[in-house]
Amino acid sequence: MPLETDAALVARALAGDRRALEDVVLVLRDPLYRLALRMVNQPADAEDATQEILLKALGALGTWRAEARLLTWAYRIGVNHLLNLRRTSPQESAGLGFDGFREGLADGLAAADHTGPEAELLATEVRLTCSQALLQCLVREERVAFVLGDVFELSSADAAWVLDVTPAAYRKRLQRARGRIRAFMESTCGLVNAEAFCRCSRRVDRALARGRIDPRRPALARHPVTPGGRSVREAEEQMVRLHTAAAVLRAHPDYAAPGARAAAVRKVLERSPLTN
Repeated sequence: MPLETDAALVARALAGDRRALEDVVLVLRDPLYRLALRMVNQPADAEDATQEILLKALGALGTWRAEARLLTWAYRIGVNHLLNLRRTSPQESAGLGFDGFREGLADGLAAADHTGPEAELLATEVRLTCSQALLQCLVREERVAFVLGDVFELSSADAAWVLDVTPAAYRKRLQRARGRIRAFMESTCGLVNAEAFCRCSRRVDRALARGRIDPRRPALARHPVTPGGRSVREAEEQMVRLHTAAAVLRAHPDYAAPGARAAAVRKVLERSPLTN
């Protein structure tokens, strides 16, 4: 049985089919959450942003004219929302750039790998939180260009459409972001350059001491993933094969948005039905 097209699904949702509306939420929810998480850094902030973006997208569903895939269209709404959010991450609020971030990574770096209980899990948590924080060193316009292009691997044409800029302008923005990320990673990250000073396993002790990771509840290493999506281990295996700055930043699992937020979105829409 062929998969239903975006157009058919949206038509049914606009006609009042509640199952179709739930399916639209399922199509959009997790990818929008992953976009929000890469932009705002913290899962709780990403949950809030995802709910707001979903409500905006579903409220505007009648304006979708298939000028882009449904998810691409929703990314455009999401990006506009995220670019205008108040600053949520400590890095953004403090104006922390790559130089300051590098100094922070060098401070307290252990002489040997962490060998305590669940050392591999905690090193993974450090890597995931570090790559999240690293993205915050880019200005938002460059960050979203990098996320769309090198993390989500959208084409230049689609990413430019999401950002409402020309493909040439998008490629220039992406090139600047790539250059800054590459220079930082090659001088700092041992996953990219064996001669660089930083190692995830040697950051564990300092991260634990400063409360940046919770050994009882790792926020990212044990984050739920989308059914059928990449696990943490699968993402790491891909990173090791590619061994590049983009691969390190791309190597997060396919995080799933918390289900309770989707239920809240459905309740709001039940009170305010969609219209064409």
